[in-house]
Amino acid sequence: MSTITIKPGQMKLADWRKVYRGAKVQIDPAAQMAVDASAQTVRDLIASGAAVYGLNTGFGKLAQTRIADDELATLQTRLVLSHAAGVGEPLPEHIVRLIIALKITSLSRGASGIRWSTILGLQNLLDRNVIPVIPAQGSVGASGDLAPLAHMSAALIGEGEAFLDGERLPAAKALMRAGLKPVELGPKEGLALLNGTQTSTALALAGLFEVETGYKGALVSGALSVDAAKGSVAPFDPRIHTLRGHQGQIDAASALRELLDGSDILSSHTGCEKIQDPYCLRCQPQVMGAVLGLLRQVAVTLETEANAVTDNPLIFTDTGEAISGGNFHAEPVAFAADQIALAACEIGSICERRIALLTDPAVSGLPAFLTPNPGINSGFMIAHVTAAALVSENKQKAYPASVDSIPTSANQEDHVSMATHGAFRLLGMAQNLHNVIGIELLCGAQGTDFHAPAKSSNKLETLKKQLRVDVSPYEDDRYFATDIEAACRLISSDDFLAETDELPGVC
Repeated sequence: MSTITIKPGQMKLADWRKVYRGAKVQIDPAAQMAVDASAQTVRDLIASGAAVYGLNTGFGKLAQTRIADDELATLQTRLVLSHAAGVGEPLPEHIVRLIIALKITSLSRGASGIRWSTILGLQNLLDRNVIPVIPAQGSVGASGDLAPLAHMSAALIGEGEAFLDGERLPAAKALMRAGLKPVELGPKEGLALLNGTQTSTALALAGLFEVETGYKGALVSGALSVDAAKGSVAPFDPRIHTLRGHQGQIDAASALRELLDGSDILSSHTGCEKIQDPYCLRCQPQVMGAVLGLLRQVAVTLETEANAVTDNPLIFTDTGEAISGGNFHAEPVAFAADQIALAACEIGSICERRIALLTDPAVSGLPAFLTPNPGINSGFMIAHVTAAALVSENKQKAYPASVDSIPTSANQEDHVSMATHGAFRLLGMAQNLHNVIGIELLCGAQGTDFHAPAKSSNKLETLKKQLRVDVSPYEDDRYFATDIEAACRLISSDDFLAETDELPGVC
């Protein structure tokens, strides 16, 4: 397993993809100097006697309440406990690991006033596989992801719950078994840990990575459908796409040409009477190109956000100031999440149309519902219904979360982003998308089988062979769900990802 070194402010999207897929993380020791200077500035500000938000005052609407110096540590601990008010099922462990890695990155920029030892406490959680139990619900993406990050922080100080090697335990017991001690928070540290967009950003990154995987899978399934339907490659001619000029469209068309290059099936019908294919075949470069452009735009936003300092107030060591602002407002993440949702919808929508085409003998020229003996066999009839159901579910989930807002904290936080809502839905939408693409892969493979002995391109035949390891050609009706599960698993498998790695993606 690889290890990613966290270089604050310099992390690339590819680094976060590796962390999401299981890479370990370690902090660059060079970050300690800036972190130590920031923590010293906090100590200096407290010693000066000035009232500074979050250091020696209450929070939110209670900012006017001054806290005595001997109660500053208690203030931070109580902040964590009171804000650990999330509900719902725990976030998946790989998401929580990504949240912690993102928080380490932000805090290590040296603008949060937190001690190096506390950052190492977060690192220790990852190293010893102590994964805080973070309920999925409870953030509106306003003063950061307060409730989720409070649950993360609670485990750090020995409160709440944590998973240790998959076992759910009281956090204090998990730390003890892992050979760790609870961290004692200093001034500003609870606030630095709780403020920030790391939960919504982690969920949005996960959604981006999973939808990107689906995007590549849909290029493959779409190309296979062209062969199954004996479609034309003329719409993928590079001259068409150069004239329009969108890079995503140019890249998508190029990928489809490469996937189909050398197909015997294509050459077998060069003289057919078809003039134009339906849009779901012909307009793949336009639709998938627009999707790719959108995902690439999202990637820029999320790479920036993942490197950002998003707590409050921020510590500026050069002037010795603590300045209150609003970097915790997750509007950029909310917009990004909404865009990913739109992309997932459109990929699935055009896939479903190709499934419908292939299963309709009047359009495809193939046996009804892709079964050699229709009538006694229903074939892919209800597999298409499942795809339609999943596509419609994704449409319902794609309503933009960013247009919603609800005032909180006695109207102090009177405009919120709903970024966490928008990002949390993405994994479910991506799973729906992968299932739809899996169904299309099954249809395309079945459809091309009817054209034997002619074969698809070497590239498509290689990918089809991967599918056939677990899914045999469909002859008589059989229990269908396991076929769909196998095809869906394939899309995220290491072998499939390796074969599709050169297809266009977000970076």
